[in-house]
Amino acid sequence: MSYKQVSDRRILMEGVELYLVHPDELPMAWVGQQECWKQLLAAWLVVEPQDIPMNPRLVGKPGVGKTTLAYAAGRSLGREVYIYQATMDTRPEDLLITPVISPEAKIRYVASPLVTAMIRGGVCVLDEGNRMSEKAWASLAPLLDHRRYIESIVTGLKIRAHKDFRFVATLNEDASTYELPEYIHSRLQPQIMVDFPQREEELRILRENLPFCQEEILRYVVDFLQKAHEAEERYTVRDGINVARYAVKLLRQSNSVDAISAVVEGMRMILGDEATQYLKL
Repeated sequence: MSYKQVSDRRILMEGVELYLVHPDELPMAWVGQQECWKQLLAAWLVVEPQDIPMNPRLVGKPGVGKTTLAYAAGRSLGREVYIYQATMDTRPEDLLITPVISPEAKIRYVASPLVTAMIRGGVCVLDEGNRMSEKAWASLAPLLDHRRYIESIVTGLKIRAHKDFRFVATLNEDASTYELPEYIHSRLQPQIMVDFPQREEELRILRENLPFCQEEILRYVVDFLQKAHEAEERYTVRDGINVARYAVKLLRQSNSVDAISAVVEGMRMILGDEATQYLKL
């Protein structure tokens, strides 16, 4: 793919000027299941010049850390990472190139995070991909097989992916999502299951995200999460982080509140009264 670099975030391709977006710079580290980490990096590996990287899908319940895993793995390769949040309103052109009106009242073509990653050899994380419709997925079909390109109708460009481009989709296991069409399902391989972390892993995740939080609070929250996981409740480590974070704020606000009271109050405020049945007092 040939293009002329106009500036850091502008390129000229076949006479069309494209504006590129900035990568995501997030303080995300993966401290969970190492098997998932290895599986993802193996899928992205290219073993011979004739080989191509695979396009894995990370599947699991909301809040188990799929996006964090994908982002941290991409950064571990030393590449820019671009996260695209899929929604039910995502259109094919949203995924590729969008025309917008510039301050000079002219048409400006803006590449999506996915197309920017394709051009710059970055990693694209298509987050919650099964929230978008089949029509949107169809625009990605040639990118996700050996062709590795997309076609933009609004610009008339066929853009091939840089050899270092990598793709991963996260898919939620919940009732509010679409079924993937079979021709996309077969292109998003392998499937990597991300489950709830074990107790020690969950404690390390909380410590990583809340280094300022008292150990007593973290242990109360981890005990709650583990008991909820055993009961197959929906509560995730993300919920635990929010509960612990709010408990810390309550403790800082008042000296008359103890740790367990702060956790109970945090749980009621964030998850509701029914969640407290899983708290060991």
